[in-house]
Amino acid sequence: MTPRDFVRGPLADALAILPSDMDTPKARVMVTAICLQESGLIHRAQLGNGPARGFPQFELGTRQSRGGVWGIYLHDASRFWLDKLCASRGVQFLPESIWRALETDDVLSAGAARLLLFTDPKRLPDIDDADGSWGLYLRTWRPGKPRQETWPVNHRVAREAV
Repeated sequence: MTPRDFVRGPLADALAILPSDMDTPKARVMVTAICLQESGLIHRAQLGNGPARGFPQFELGTRQSRGGVWGIYLHDASRFWLDKLCASRGVQFLPESIWRALETDDVLSAGAARLLLFTDPKRLPDIDDADGSWGLYLRTWRPGKPRQETWPVNHRVAREAV
């Protein structure tokens, strides 16, 4: 999927389900940049049969880790909106059901990505702040093998798509 198609399609559809103040150019850039960084907007399942799903490559996580789907399921800031998102997509509001659906539902995965960003206590970085955006990505996604060298291009491509 092209970045522009992602922004105008699944991301726009997800943001239309969530509160209107979650739909900002900053949020659109961040979610798109993260999806480019994680999957190139190509892979909906982690390569090598890993545990991550959807373009943002969400893992299930655990109740104890409070990461991945479990993280947005348990977090006070996102739980209510995740329930609404799941209801609108016909997905049972249970972490494992959500995680399984992420692989085939691009709207759900884009919305989940936005909700994970919403759990961060800091403001979203400015659209042109690639370094601040990188910091937010590291805090929220906690990638196992971060590839900082690819972030500036992915962030630029996301800005251009938005």
